[in-house]
Amino acid sequence: MVIGGSKGTLTVIFACYIVGLLGSLLVSGVVSDRVGRKPVLLPALGLAMAACAIFVSASAVAALIVARLFSGIAVGAVVSAGMAAVTDVAGPGRRRLAALPASCAMVFGAGLGPLLAGVLGKGVFVLEAVLLAVAVLVVARMPVRRPVPPAKGAWVRIPGVPRGSGGQLLMGIAVFAPGITATSFVLSLGPSLLSGLLDTTSPVAAGAMAFVMFLTATGAQLAVQRLDRRTILLAGAVSTTIGMGALTAAVRASSVPLLVAAALLAGAGQGMGQLGGLSLLNSGVPASRLAEANAALNVGGYVPAGALPVTAGYLSDAAGLTTGATVFGAVLMALALVGGLVVLAGPASVRRK
Repeated sequence: MVIGGSKGTLTVIFACYIVGLLGSLLVSGVVSDRVGRKPVLLPALGLAMAACAIFVSASAVAALIVARLFSGIAVGAVVSAGMAAVTDVAGPGRRRLAALPASCAMVFGAGLGPLLAGVLGKGVFVLEAVLLAVAVLVVARMPVRRPVPPAKGAWVRIPGVPRGSGGQLLMGIAVFAPGITATSFVLSLGPSLLSGLLDTTSPVAAGAMAFVMFLTATGAQLAVQRLDRRTILLAGAVSTTIGMGALTAAVRASSVPLLVAAALLAGAGQGMGQLGGLSLLNSGVPASRLAEANAALNVGGYVPAGALPVTAGYLSDAAGLTTGATVFGAVLMALALVGGLVVLAGPASVRRK
């Protein structure tokens, strides 16, 4: 749903979601590890329902900004405390397995939302509110244990990992960050690219592209789940690199098939980077710090995912969408290549399943 505005404005609205998410990550992971998963998740679900109400009644950009902030705060809690809760419920013997449904649920939901929005319009927020109400009931009955006695330290801080796990976190961020930045670009400026290439402003077309992008992310994770973590991360880096090459070629050749290919490769890159990163953290971080570790992974991913698409959006306003997308693709291709090198230089222990 778009209520006027330039390409820069569209990406700023999207970036407000990232701002809310990052602010939430500074708090939600630590609080979840100290007081429990439910005290973080239940208020977050309530805030997400409030965002739905604002979206339904929104008639100005300011309302969209507030709703996006609320959505970001809620998602920040879910990707830290929620993913840790999945691991808690799975139990100590299935920690690696737990990373798969947690990661797949995130990317599949991210793709289903734009598709339903394109088909239902504002009605999607009514449906989402119903689903959130169901989620409240599920979380309220979720069999998670009380956390261990709280550790010392600030409650609001940049999230991190225990000593000895920094290498795993760095490897996860190195691949996850370029992947989610690529998909964020498609979400924020993909509709503008499609409207220019297809001469259509149909929200269904943009929603369908986002859906297949994240459906690919889900399928890629299912396909590589049995591979060792290093291979998964390297495959994610390669996919994002090729995807950004396809994006650059798509805008310069005005090719819809290449644009769709770029979206699919970006989705696969994010999915494999996310799965590999979560698997590494699940394998080496104790439950008492897991939500904070998940928050750290997402902070490392969402900072560039918020900054780079906004920069590309304003560059597109000033120099044209082709130039903005080309520069973005080149920068992200370089970052994905660096991510692959970081994985290659990482500890051999990540080869363990």
